Amino acid sequence: MKKILILGAGTGGTIMANKLRKELSRDEWEITLVDKHKTHYYQPGFLFIPFGIYKEQDVIKPKADFIPSGVKLLFNEIEKIDPENNKVFLEGGQILQYDFLIIATGTRTSPEDTPGLKGELWYKEIFDFYTIEGALALKEFFETWQGGRLVMNIAELPFKCPVAPLEFVFLADEFFTKVGIRDKVDITYVTPLSGAFTKPRATKMLGELLQEKNITVIPDFYLESVDNKEKVIRSYDGKEIPFDVLTIVPVNKGDELIARSGMGDDLNYIPTDKNTLRSEKYENVFVLGDASNIPTSKAGSVVHFASEVLFKNLMCAIKGRKMRAHFDGHANCYIETGFGKGSIIDFNYETEPLAGNYPLPGIGPFGLLQNTKMNHYGKVLFRWIYWHILLKGKELPVESEMSMAGKKK
Repeated sequence: MKKILILGAGTGGTIMANKLRKELSRDEWEITLVDKHKTHYYQPGFLFIPFGIYKEQDVIKPKADFIPSGVKLLFNEIEKIDPENNKVFLEGGQILQYDFLIIATGTRTSPEDTPGLKGELWYKEIFDFYTIEGALALKEFFETWQGGRLVMNIAELPFKCPVAPLEFVFLADEFFTKVGIRDKVDITYVTPLSGAFTKPRATKMLGELLQEKNITVIPDFYLESVDNKEKVIRSYDGKEIPFDVLTIVPVNKGDELIARSGMGDDLNYIPTDKNTLRSEKYENVFVLGDASNIPTSKAGSVVHFASEVLFKNLMCAIKGRKMRAHFDGHANCYIETGFGKGSIIDFNYETEPLAGNYPLPGIGPFGLLQNTKMNHYGKVLFRWIYWHILLKGKELPVESEMSMAGKKK
C-alpha cells in the first residue's frame, strides 16, 4: 500500500484530500490528513464580524464535514517532518511514513514579533481581525466606541489576504456613517507599501477610492514597535502615529512545525518551485498555499488555482512522468468597498490587475477595477461557493491559468 500524507486540513489540504480520493484507487493508495484543530474557519468572513455583518456561526464548521470517506483524518499536533527519511512525527510518539507529502500548513499571525503589540491594550484598544478571537473582541469594542483616531496598520509583508486591510477601512467608513459618528472618526491606513496596493493600476483606483471616502493613507511606514502608554505606533525611521484604537495585521509566519523541521526560510515558508509547486529540495514533497514562499498573494484564490496544478503534477510524479502543469501565479480577489459595492482584481506573476470584464469578455458579470454592486454580490456569493463547491474539490467554471480575455491592456 502506497501512502500520501497531507499536513493541514485547511482550504488547501481539504481540497487535495477530495481530489486525490476521487482519483486514486483505495486498494493501492492510503491517504492520511493531519491537523491539530477540529474547526474549519472561513477566514475571509472574519473581516465582517467587527461590523455585525457575520456572526461567529457563519464562519465555522467541523473540518470532518468536508473530508471524504476513505481518507484517514487525524487530529494531532505535528512535532516534526523528517523529509530525508519520508517520516512525520506526531505528538505522543506516532510516526507516519509517506511516499508523497503535501504540506498545506498555512500561515499564522505572530503579534509577539513586534515589541509592545501584545501589551496591556491587546484586545482592549489594539486588535487584529485575522483571528476569530480578535474579530469578536473588536466587534464588542465597536458597539460602544464613541469615536476618535482609528488606525489600520500592516506590520510587514507578506500577509494573507492582502486586500483585507483595505476592505476593513472601507467597511469602517460605512459602519460609522450608518451609526451616525463618521464625523467623529478619523480613519488612517498605514502601510509599508508605497501606496494602497502593490500594483500601479490597482493602487491608483483604490487610492482614489480611499481619498473619496476621506481615509488618509500613510505609505512607506515600517512598524518597529507599539507604545501602549503613549498610544502611538513607531517606525524604524522614528515616525510616530497616534491612535485611539489600533487595528493591525501582525507579522505573518509559516507554522512553527516548519522551523522545527528545518525546512523553511526566516519566516518559516518553504522554498517551493513557483511553477511546479514541488519543494525545491525534496522531489516527493509538494507545497500548497500559504505554506510556500512562491512570489504571489497569500490569498484563498491562489490555493484554489494552485491546487489544480499541484494535483496534475502530483499525478504525473506518481506515474513517473515529467510534470507539465505550470502555475502562473494566478490570483483574484473581490474587494468589499462598502455601501453594497465592491471591486475585483485578477492578476498573476507577470501581469498586474487590469480593467475589463470577468470572467467572460464583454459580459462579465463582474467589472475588473470597477466599483459596482455586482462585484459586491460576487463577494457575498463566494461564501456559499467556498463551503459547498471549493472545499469539496469540485470544478468551478474558472481556469487555473489567468486569461487575458476581457482585459484592457
